Amino acid sequence: MKVLVTGGAGFIGSHLVEDLLGQGDRVTVIDNLSTGRMENLQALPGWKKIDFHDLDIADHRAIAPLFNGVERVFHIAALADIVPSIQQPLAYHRSNVDGTVSVLEAARAAGVKKLVYAASSSCYGIPDSYPTTESAPARPQYPYALTKYVGEQYVLHWAKVYGLPAVSLRFFNVYGPRSRTSGTYGAVFGIFLAQKLAGEPFTVVGDGTQSRDFTFVTDVVAACLAAADSDLEGEVMNVASGKPVSVNRLVELLGGEVTHIPKRPGEPDRTHADISKIRRLLGWKPEISIEVGVKILCDNIDYWRNAPVWTPETIADATRDWFKYLG
Repeated sequence: MKVLVTGGAGFIGSHLVEDLLGQGDRVTVIDNLSTGRMENLQALPGWKKIDFHDLDIADHRAIAPLFNGVERVFHIAALADIVPSIQQPLAYHRSNVDGTVSVLEAARAAGVKKLVYAASSSCYGIPDSYPTTESAPARPQYPYALTKYVGEQYVLHWAKVYGLPAVSLRFFNVYGPRSRTSGTYGAVFGIFLAQKLAGEPFTVVGDGTQSRDFTFVTDVVAACLAAADSDLEGEVMNVASGKPVSVNRLVELLGGEVTHIPKRPGEPDRTHADISKIRRLLGWKPEISIEVGVKILCDNIDYWRNAPVWTPETIADATRDWFKYLG
């Protein structure tokens, strides 16, 4: 099968590409390497078979010809993280909204048989109830969350109006090997692993009792493949473990000293997905527990050796606009 993955050199995308290659698919990757890394692809068995294109997904004329003959599209590419989205809203709109429309139109014109969109649980903001179902109101708290949600609305609109066979998967707190090591202050696992390597204390926000629905990357990939194999169209489904873990528990599993930093506005004290819909419609369920997932990360910890080591001072500087605009 001929398959196209946007953002295929990134964290989630490269794991997806690995599975696609393993099942014998012909894989085209579009990635402008703004956050993705060629090393992620070069580490894969059979990576030389990948048809790689260093392109911006918002450049419609450039990417459209690559969709010819493609049967399935996995749209993973996006700009992520909170603070940069506050500082660069136009860049986030171009990538996450304009880029998504560009991909949708290319897929529609090429007659793609299934498109899977990587949506974000950040669209829920601070929910009214837990576990949070797909019918919960959207309350994006910052531009990243907003642009990912608007992108999802375009996906659903193209499914409804144009009959593009598309589904949207809302990922919750994805972690695993190959998560980003760039200088952007972002996901907790990358921060903690670099701190562990450097022998520095873990920077725990607030009192550490806040919990997250951490989802291992191979479970996310399995959900993407199940969605692509299904006959579903126009559906939105949560992808998560369904078992929130506190930051304090995460620190306990990683082992190390702790220093506390201030709580931040617009962040929920808890993320906890209701995953009954995806279980019912796709028969999917998470397989990797937090204990197993953390062990896998620690076994591959050298990946983060060159990642920035964050301190309370550098975090305060990096998140100043967070407090300024969301406080």
